[in-house]
Amino acid sequence: MYISRLAALLAFASVPAVCGAGDLTDGRHAIYLEAPGANRILIAEIDIKNGQYSIEMDTENFSDHFLSMRPFKCLDGPEKTWCHVPYPYPIARDLSQDLTDLEYDLLFLWKDSSEYGIDLWNGVYYQLEASDDGRIRGHLHEMDMNLLSAPPDAGNMRPVVDSDLEPGDMDSHWLPVLIIE
Repeated sequence: MYISRLAALLAFASVPAVCGAGDLTDGRHAIYLEAPGANRILIAEIDIKNGQYSIEMDTENFSDHFLSMRPFKCLDGPEKTWCHVPYPYPIARDLSQDLTDLEYDLLFLWKDSSEYGIDLWNGVYYQLEASDDGRIRGHLHEMDMNLLSAPPDAGNMRPVVDSDLEPGDMDSHWLPVLIIE
């Protein structure tokens, strides 16, 4: 009986500190957006420590745009421009339970390259999940970013719900996949 309790404790102790983040361990990991044909763009690095994280955007691949009276860091594609939207409200940046906080840190808007403004209807939300190869993969979902134009109700740090998201057509978007490794 003592040996089985000891075995259970040892097994529990070996569970990664970041149980919501698949096999990502403490340390720095790269975040990429992937175009069809497996062309990748490095967009950021994430530093994980004891289930908490911070993100440092890699601005080398981004260009500066001033759209709808706001500055944006954007990725310029052949037909579409992908603009990062920093989540404007407090979040815990905690991966110990799930990946939702990280999803909020990786919000984007897209616009046609020829357009001058942005349309909040063109929101991009990458729903993240752990994959069998130890990476985190996110698949593009479309959302109306107008949902985030007003602060969420007190105590609701995560106002986006599944009914706000529409699975994106992977063939009609420039960067349909997000990968963390």
